[in-house]
Amino acid sequence: MGELSLVTLIVIGVNALVSFKGFNDNLFFDKYKFSIAQIKQGAKHQVLTSGFLHVSTSHLLVNMLTLYFFANVVIYALGTSGFLLVYFASLILGNLLSYFFHKNEPAYTAVGASGAVMGVLYSAILLRPDMMLGLFFFIPIPAYLFGIGYLLYTIYGMKRRLGNIGHDAHFGGAVGGYLLTLVLAPRVFSEHLLMVVLLAIPIVILFILQKMGKI
Repeated sequence: MGELSLVTLIVIGVNALVSFKGFNDNLFFDKYKFSIAQIKQGAKHQVLTSGFLHVSTSHLLVNMLTLYFFANVVIYALGTSGFLLVYFASLILGNLLSYFFHKNEPAYTAVGASGAVMGVLYSAILLRPDMMLGLFFFIPIPAYLFGIGYLLYTIYGMKRRLGNIGHDAHFGGAVGGYLLTLVLAPRVFSEHLLMVVLLAIPIVILFILQKMGKI
C-alpha cells in the first residue's frame, strides 16, 4: 500500500487537474457537477464527470489519500483493468443511487470521487478483511468491522439527511465495489465467506427500508 502505482497516479492526477480547474472556473464547475435538474434536461455526462470535481482542496485530499492507501490492494488482487472497473463502476453506481433518491429534488447537486473511492475501499476490505484500519487515524479496527459500521452509519445518514454529505453516493459506491469484487474474484466466497455475508447485511437493510418507504 505504500507504493504509488502508475494507474493510481494517473487517477489522482486527473482528479487534481479537473478539481483545480473547477476551483477557478465556475462555468466549468457548473457544467460538469452532478445536478438533478441538468441531468433531467439531458446532461447525462454529469453522472461520470462530477466524480472528478471537488468542492475544496481538503475534500480532494481526503478522497485521494484514501485512494492512495487502498488502491494497491485492489490492483494486486484484480489487476489494473479490474481496479479501473471497480473505480468507474462504483463512481457511476454511487451517482445513480443519488439520482434514485433525489430525482424529485431539482435543486440537488453533488461532486466528488467519494463513490469511486468507497468502491475501492470496500473492494480492498473484501479482498483483505484481516487488514487493520486506523479509525480517526490512530484507533486500530479490523477492516470488516469498519466496513459494516460505516455502511450502517451511511444508512442512518441517508435517513436523517445528516450534514452536507452524499451518503447515498458513498453507499452506492461501496455496493459497487462489493459486487464487482465478488464477480471479478469469486474466490472470496471460499476464502472469506463470513465477511461476504456480514458485509451484505447493510445492503439488505437498505433494500428493506427502501421497500418499506422508510428511507
